[in-house]
Amino acid sequence: MNSLGIIFMPAVPVALVAVLGVLSVAAVALAIYLGLKGWWLRALALALLVLALLGPHLREEERESLPNIAFLVTDGSASVSLEERASDIAAAAEGLARDIPGLSSTQSPFELIRVDVAPDGEEGTRGTRLLTALDEAAARVSPDQIAGAVLLTDGQIHDAERLESFPGPVHALIAGNPDGFDLRLGLETAPTFGIVGDSVVFRLTAEALGTLPEGLGPSVPATISIDGATPRPFALGLDQTTDLVVDITHGGPNVVDIQIIARPDELTDRNNRVLATVNGVRDRLRVLLVSGEPHPGGRTWRDLLKSDPTVDLIHFTILRPPAKQDGTPVSELSLIAFPTRELFLEKIDGFDLIVFDRYRWRGVLSAGYLANVARYVEDGGAVLAASGPAFAGAQSLNRTPLANVLPAEPTLNVIEEPYVPRVTDLGKRHPVTAGLEEAAGQYDDGPAWGRWLRQIEVEETAGHTVMSGHEERPLLILDRIGEGRMALLASDHAWLWSRGFDGGGPQADLLRRVAHWLMREPELEEEAMFATVEGSLVEIERRSLAEEGPDAVFATPPDGGPRRTIAYEPSGPGRWSAVLEDAGPGLWRLDDGRAETVAAVGPPSPAEYANPLASPALLAPLAVASGGAARWLVDGTPDLRAVPEGRRMSGRSWIGLAERDSFRVTGVRLVSLIPLWLAATLIGLLMLGAWLLEGRARSAARAS
Repeated sequence: MNSLGIIFMPAVPVALVAVLGVLSVAAVALAIYLGLKGWWLRALALALLVLALLGPHLREEERESLPNIAFLVTDGSASVSLEERASDIAAAAEGLARDIPGLSSTQSPFELIRVDVAPDGEEGTRGTRLLTALDEAAARVSPDQIAGAVLLTDGQIHDAERLESFPGPVHALIAGNPDGFDLRLGLETAPTFGIVGDSVVFRLTAEALGTLPEGLGPSVPATISIDGATPRPFALGLDQTTDLVVDITHGGPNVVDIQIIARPDELTDRNNRVLATVNGVRDRLRVLLVSGEPHPGGRTWRDLLKSDPTVDLIHFTILRPPAKQDGTPVSELSLIAFPTRELFLEKIDGFDLIVFDRYRWRGVLSAGYLANVARYVEDGGAVLAASGPAFAGAQSLNRTPLANVLPAEPTLNVIEEPYVPRVTDLGKRHPVTAGLEEAAGQYDDGPAWGRWLRQIEVEETAGHTVMSGHEERPLLILDRIGEGRMALLASDHAWLWSRGFDGGGPQADLLRRVAHWLMREPELEEEAMFATVEGSLVEIERRSLAEEGPDAVFATPPDGGPRRTIAYEPSGPGRWSAVLEDAGPGLWRLDDGRAETVAAVGPPSPAEYANPLASPALLAPLAVASGGAARWLVDGTPDLRAVPEGRRMSGRSWIGLAERDSFRVTGVRLVSLIPLWLAATLIGLLMLGAWLLEGRARSAARAS
């Protein structure tokens, strides 16, 4: 196919040609004013000069017709699996894929480009990006070739703002039932953390979408479960906001699972559920520190506990025993009276931790008070005893009712020799002491930290020895008594590390870990399983004091299907790890026979199911703006027509694709219409003719 046309290729700048044209007009006007007979020949010559300078050429193009490109976009996202949408879309796609290339056109043939769209993002968290896929496919085609697009979808897309216009008509064919019904649970607000022992509030909304069925009441039944426990039923009002109070019972992640009980007549139950993780934190831990006497490390515990902003510390130091009589006035004996009854009888259960630092039994605390401390431990309290030389003597705490909860007995021997504290084999597996030696570095004969100079010899009677001292004697013992916890440090020289003696050591880290283990910090539990979720990947960490850990962990999927068995791999002393891959959204239960936990993977209600009702509403504006139409597939697949550009692109039972006169130029030939040599010759002849004509006129005038 060839095409002819005239183009101009000026030999000089166009501005110069314009100036010359103006001057030519002025010259011709002057010739007329002077009555020159050859003015018209001069006008022709000047006009020819201007035209020649504009460079007119005959352009002949060799053109190759390009096909009309039509896009067929099929929605393969998760929501089209509802009802019979997938089969309806597949049937319509098969017919259109057959009909589009066969359309007859007076201009160019039609070609089809198919675009299959799957959910975007992990498990459809970003929803269906239908128009994004169309826009990206159309970007690879010249806009002059685009005949239009047909979208086969349920109408639930999540990028409706991507396209406001399109080079051709866009037709949306919607699969699904126009009268569908569904229930949806929405989470308006959810706390990210809560105080252990207090409550948090979830704000929920239960919505009824679509055509409401008969018998649907003003509320729907729902359940709530925490950490995978037995669900507790309650009712949610429809189309109204409900405040649900949830108790935070423990520190660390509290997985809250709320769901509406599914109805048989709703489209899906995937949007009936809300999973949220609330991190339980302790509010202002209350610690009672009792120092038995002033000593060089007396401020060690105080400075450590005061440095923690979450700790409220009450500290008493006993400066003199009550039996000491030296004539000192009573008004000068102490700043305040020691409120023993209030602290150790009336309000003892309000403390999260009691620390006895180098305490000796000298009558300040009666046997009844110390018996109450033992009861406090058995009922869930925590006590740390940092012993001094008195622990091996007659004033030892081991000679009080507190001996019932102490994990060791003194041998009456106080070792006054330097030694390097060591983490025991068991301690390397215990989270309180694990990694301490590695973090400090290693010498050939032990860890790279300083020596201690005193140790009280004790014999372990319960618990776990996690650190040893002189000749591998027990130094730090941790024990559980009933619901409570007890720690015994058989030395009063931990403060040497903080002073940098002999190179110092991780005194603050060690004592902080001990204190937090006593106060039930979840990260320091010695028998525990933790799950970390990254997308569809669940990383499982198992912690145990046993030398041989479990072989595998069993993962039960949210739908209660067959459980997966995942082998553990050793990841360090007392630690094993496993990875659950391709985990679907929902609440997974993890159990290895000795420990268990839950993992909330992804949103239980992905964006795909935020509104599962089929609807043309989101695509209708684009269809109207582009000249297309939005139709329901339940009414049948409309006929397909090739329509000349500029005409209406849809009718009652048909949709159209535009015939575009698109082409590719394969060759160009230029022919000058006024060659410069010809223009110069004609201009010269015209000017000569004007001169001869005007000369004869002047001769005739003189003769007359």
